[in-house]
Amino acid sequence: MNEGGIKIAVLSGKGGTGKTTVATNMARSLIKSGHRVHLVDLDVEEPNDHIFFDVKVDETEDVNLLIPVVDETKCILCGECSRVCQFGAIVTFSDKVRIFESLCHGCGACGMICPTSAISEKPRRIGEIKRGNGMNGELAFTMGLMDLGEKSGVPIIRKIKGELNEGEYDVVILDSPPGVSCSVVESIRRTDFAILVTEPTRFGLHDLSLACDLVKDMGIPAGIVVNRSEEEKDIIHEFSKRVGIPILMRIPFDRKIAELYSQGKLFVEELEGWYEKFNEIFSTIKGMIKCSR
Repeated sequence: MNEGGIKIAVLSGKGGTGKTTVATNMARSLIKSGHRVHLVDLDVEEPNDHIFFDVKVDETEDVNLLIPVVDETKCILCGECSRVCQFGAIVTFSDKVRIFESLCHGCGACGMICPTSAISEKPRRIGEIKRGNGMNGELAFTMGLMDLGEKSGVPIIRKIKGELNEGEYDVVILDSPPGVSCSVVESIRRTDFAILVTEPTRFGLHDLSLACDLVKDMGIPAGIVVNRSEEEKDIIHEFSKRVGIPILMRIPFDRKIAELYSQGKLFVEELEGWYEKFNEIFSTIKGMIKCSR
């Protein structure tokens, strides 16, 4: 196993379970123990990891989607572009071809199939990437932010991940979007481990089971963190035994933790013993990665 550049995705089957809590507090704990950490917020619809580290942004980059443009002087209205489009974004009428930009995924298939090379592409902004650092330069930080009204953050997530230089860091923590959508699939693709954050409710269990199915299908080793935990032998305990995915940690249902979160503070810095607990689960994770290879 390569000790440098371990990529850990933090995900959950739904929002509000404590994904950000786990990702940010783990990042802080690993930095305290001397690891070089890159925290990447891939929840591009509503990124908020930066709040907990007072991040200084050094660079902002637009993310564009390439949208087709039809040259009507070359178009023969054959309809091949419409037939190849899987999203209904390009429609051939009797007198012209119309592009519905809001439906286009920028795949480029229409341009490739056009027999008269009548289709070119133009960039359309869908969001941005911010890069910087926190904790006076100790934490490397990247986040994506999707523009309002856009339908998918996948291109932003793909661009961020494609530009990561994992070799510079001991650990890359990827705070994934909630749910099990295409954005989540892209965010956890080619990661070394998945932390599945849940809560001990039936809703939490249902969505945890979806996340478990996803990581199993993608062949990613995983462990569970139970947030707002009140007892050891709850429904998540039984589920964990049944599916063979271990519980790595339980974070108690504690008013103090909730208050600190609401103030943009990390509970590992305020409550004793938690630095050690997050470092312990990191050691466990490294062992599970090694066993899976």
